[in-house]
Amino acid sequence: MKKIIFMLSLGFALVLYNCTKSNSCENPLLCRYDTPFGVPPFNQIKPVHFIPALDEGIKQQNAVIDSIISSNAVPDFENTIVAFEFSGELFNRVYLTFENLRACDATDSLDAISEEIVKKVSQHSNNISLNANLFNKIKQVYDRKNELDLNHEQLMLLEKTYKDFVRNGANLTEEQKTEIRQINERLSLLELEFETKVRNETNAFQLVVDNIEDCDGLPQSIIDVAAETAKARGLEGKYVFTLDRACIFPFLQTAKNRDLREKIFKGYIMRCDNNNADDTKKNIAEQVVLRTKKSQIFGYENYAEYALENKMAKTPEAAKQLLLQIWEPALQLAKQEAADIQRMITESGEKFNLAPWDWSYYAEKIRVAKYSLNEEMLLPYFSLDNVVHGVFDVALKLYGLQFVKRNDIPVYNDDVVAYEVQEADGKFVGILYLDFYVRPTKGVGAWMTEFRTQHRTAVKDEKTSETKTIDVRPIVSLVYNFARPAADKPVLLNIDEVITVFHEFGHALNGLLSDCTYPSIAGVNTPTDFVELPSQIMENWALLPEVLSMYARHYKTGENIPAELISKITESKKFNQGFNNVELLAASLLDMAYHTRSATEPLADVNKFEQDEMQKIGLIPQIVPRYRSTYFKHIFSGGYTAGYYSYRWSAVLDADAFEAFAEKGYFDKATATSFRKNILERGYTDDLMKLYVNFRGHSPNVYPLLKREGLK
Repeated sequence: MKKIIFMLSLGFALVLYNCTKSNSCENPLLCRYDTPFGVPPFNQIKPVHFIPALDEGIKQQNAVIDSIISSNAVPDFENTIVAFEFSGELFNRVYLTFENLRACDATDSLDAISEEIVKKVSQHSNNISLNANLFNKIKQVYDRKNELDLNHEQLMLLEKTYKDFVRNGANLTEEQKTEIRQINERLSLLELEFETKVRNETNAFQLVVDNIEDCDGLPQSIIDVAAETAKARGLEGKYVFTLDRACIFPFLQTAKNRDLREKIFKGYIMRCDNNNADDTKKNIAEQVVLRTKKSQIFGYENYAEYALENKMAKTPEAAKQLLLQIWEPALQLAKQEAADIQRMITESGEKFNLAPWDWSYYAEKIRVAKYSLNEEMLLPYFSLDNVVHGVFDVALKLYGLQFVKRNDIPVYNDDVVAYEVQEADGKFVGILYLDFYVRPTKGVGAWMTEFRTQHRTAVKDEKTSETKTIDVRPIVSLVYNFARPAADKPVLLNIDEVITVFHEFGHALNGLLSDCTYPSIAGVNTPTDFVELPSQIMENWALLPEVLSMYARHYKTGENIPAELISKITESKKFNQGFNNVELLAASLLDMAYHTRSATEPLADVNKFEQDEMQKIGLIPQIVPRYRSTYFKHIFSGGYTAGYYSYRWSAVLDADAFEAFAEKGYFDKATATSFRKNILERGYTDDLMKLYVNFRGHSPNVYPLLKREGLK
């Protein structure tokens, strides 16, 4: 997932060259970053610094905007569009740093100032987007766009700037602007509240097991972590299992005790649905209504119409059509998988019907029977260090990138590791942070984010007064939630976690290899149904036989993974794909159902709405949507509102795009260079379908996806 943080304009360059005079250097956020590569000085930044720095950032951006408005010069691309693009350098830098730290390390001190900061940011963004005088200047440039001889990138920036203002209310009446302002400010607080409640509920759950006998079937590594967790929580001698992905999914897959599987599964799917202080149902009901009202003020029937207008899909009908095109074959396959599991349960002498907490356990048994393959056999070959080296090696073979570990670069937590990324010739590309381990203060899931977006800027040399263009390189961060290593063992990843490493690394490449001028359309600043292409295509390399032989080595012996195991992994790739597709598509269709709703009265019952929608599409009772409503962060706090379909939309792109590599060679230099030049480097500097066709030679086809996942 690419973590989306709303920014007004993403100019980051000046921090590398100029100090902010205000407050001298008592506040590190207001000073020139005297650090390697201009990374944030995390060792100096304290929560108390954020609000005054944000206030100064707001003041500085307002001053630039006032100068744009008051200028007597004819508005043009440079003095209006570019000036606005880089107006929020300090404001954006401060807010981006705060949001990234709060997502990764939400200490009590950061939480205490979150609401005040969110209010300030929302008010400031509304003040800008609803500023009639500023919009008038931008519109004057936009109305003359055909006269300005702009290149593709300049034209895209102009189009995006103008349309963002329109979509944020610039053309509304004053009464409507007031209403939009109120809705935006309320939504920003609701999204903050939602994210906090999901984190609280996830951290609060623990399954305490008293006897080792009840851990029967679990991998020893999971048992060891549970014992250490119990000890850390004052329950030495017991075993504590949590809702961290690294714990719950292996538990459901291997634990023989069905009652305990049910307890941990229900703990997971009932998060924020317990009618307590962290329940999110009222929050959801209010968010859905506010978004519907907002879209209707702009003249749309529902929020999905508003949200998808500037995405690749364009309309909710197009997005739903794609989802349903995959849904039908996926559902039929899932029903067959359910029948196979029920047959195994019955043949084993059990007298219960398949329930959701049984699926992973018995699917694993079927996989063992069918392919002689289980997770326990694979884990020793996928230590975290080896997987990271594997993905680095893939990037080296595809793009010539090198990753040099740096111990002199400040990090925001002792868990974080920093790398300098270089081209094959040693040229600096960017900084990559890797944050691997679960913490109570960290949000759930895995994501990519940035502390600085690649862009180019004109800078005046203080000595010669000459102006030169500087390519400001990105600072990228990948955040995971893997279990910490237990005792003397390394972190061992299951196959899903290996794929997650490759997925997020694809986002990192998109950010690191960006070669754009303007930050708001650089790197990963593309619509959600395109931004997942670079991440999802990287998943294809994770389990290729030639790639496995590069990095999958036994953590004790150092021996390469046997060819027999590689063959079994390849043979089992399509296993359980009915389940995988159905749970993901169900969540996508649930998201679309919420946001194609045109009624503006409050949802009376969020759970009933969810149940009714799942019944409409025929979801079988043995499968639960990948995200139930009450903890669906992607759509209620993560920037993928009416956009969760993006994962399947991008899957069509990635499966079709990967065919180019399959045809020419998985490490074919010409194909890799074309993908880099047409996709990874280009950001949103041209029409996205045009960029795709420039790489692939034709529009994407759904067939490669259906074929890859056994749905055809």
